[in-house]
Amino acid sequence: MNHEKYFKRCAEIAVESMEGGNNPFGALLVDKDGNILIESGNIEVVEKDITGHAETTVAKLAGKKYSKEFLWETTLYSTAEPCCMCTGAIYWANIGKIVYGISERKLLELTGSDDKNPTFDIPCRDILAKGQKNIIVLGPLATPEIEQMIVKPHIGFWG
Repeated sequence: MNHEKYFKRCAEIAVESMEGGNNPFGALLVDKDGNILIESGNIEVVEKDITGHAETTVAKLAGKKYSKEFLWETTLYSTAEPCCMCTGAIYWANIGKIVYGISERKLLELTGSDDKNPTFDIPCRDILAKGQKNIIVLGPLATPEIEQMIVKPHIGFWG
């Protein structure tokens, strides 16, 4: 898979999300042949959906459209490591692989103690290790160029 291509699109989605009044996060779902099936930015602010993170939204939409067997063969790409809520949604949707750009710890460095994103400092691997599925996790995988694209909309965004 061409990780860079998907990360670039996730970064674009994050900027679109921010420009639409939401937080700067982006995620997408790719099938085993590399086709992008679903994309979403953060919808939490504008739609007043407390579970409206990009990854959770992708997982919800995927669960409505595809079987769990099909989803096991898909990959969710995200600008940032999925939080514990998003990791749970990915787990329950039966998405078989997670690939993320920057770590939750790096995100915490960017957001600080901003009330808009009181993030957990818990790696998604730690959450998945307590489950019964062997979901593959790759990340953080952003190259320096991609990391810059992912981080840029966060600079100055958080209080």
